[in-house]
Amino acid sequence: MRIAEHLAAGITRIDDLATAACAHSDSLARVLRHLIGKGLFSEPAPGQFALNDAARALLEPGVRLGFDLDGIGGRMAGAWSSLLAAVETGAPAYDEVFGRPFWDDLAAHPLVAASFDALMGPEGHGPPSADIPITGGWDSIRAVVDVGGGAGSLLAEILRVHPAVRGTLVDLPSTVARSAATFEAAGVADRVTAVGQSFFDPLPSGADLYLMKNVLGDWPDSDAVKLLTRCAEAARPEGRVMVMGGVTDAERADPELLMMVLVGGKSRTLAEFRELAGAARLEVQSAGRNSVGRFIVECRLSSVAA
Repeated sequence: MRIAEHLAAGITRIDDLATAACAHSDSLARVLRHLIGKGLFSEPAPGQFALNDAARALLEPGVRLGFDLDGIGGRMAGAWSSLLAAVETGAPAYDEVFGRPFWDDLAAHPLVAASFDALMGPEGHGPPSADIPITGGWDSIRAVVDVGGGAGSLLAEILRVHPAVRGTLVDLPSTVARSAATFEAAGVADRVTAVGQSFFDPLPSGADLYLMKNVLGDWPDSDAVKLLTRCAEAARPEGRVMVMGGVTDAERADPELLMMVLVGGKSRTLAEFRELAGAARLEVQSAGRNSVGRFIVECRLSSVAA
């Protein structure tokens, strides 16, 4: 209802707030007073409301998107009602709440999808870093495929730091359509190809490195194996698959219940990941943290696959 924005614009009287928010005045006042009791907003005079420090945080884009019931915030809030079914069956029941699985729901509702993309930001999960340690160094890498790479921020940074490398971005058509400006701004547009497709379909083949950043954690085990298998099928015999995010060196992986109820995704320990990689005919060659603390797993084709 953008109450924080209306207050920031000087609309403070409850009747005026209700008009601006298309709300019932008394009901809105009752909600605001409830929130004041929880530490959000203030009422300096009867019927007149104001921002406090906590409420000013609602003006931040990411926070606003997370609470917006008309966008991804509403989807995340509603998905919690499917938690019991997810625990009982081991599969997400998001479709029972919203009529479609999560990714199909985003495809069917562009405004919700846009709010999801905005919440993730142009860089996805955190700023891009080209510090990806590879056994033997980058001299052997001439072609990189960023699988599920969004609008291309990470791939652009990799190509900028490694001028001898060419890149291919793979993501859904509506997503890669936003990548042109990213590559132009990084000065690497002449060394990159954007491919709009599902990453469950056969991937562009013959590259030295297939990279997945914050992708595997969005999928249950069966789909994670499919993704790893697609990378193994496409890679050169000497190629490698790098996984960033969704795998941890901790004894226990983060529960990530939100991912469980949204998409059936999960974070995995390194031991759990090794099993998935083996099923995809990959074997872990190295695993560790880079200079910014990101845990990265490097895989090669297994001797059986080779």
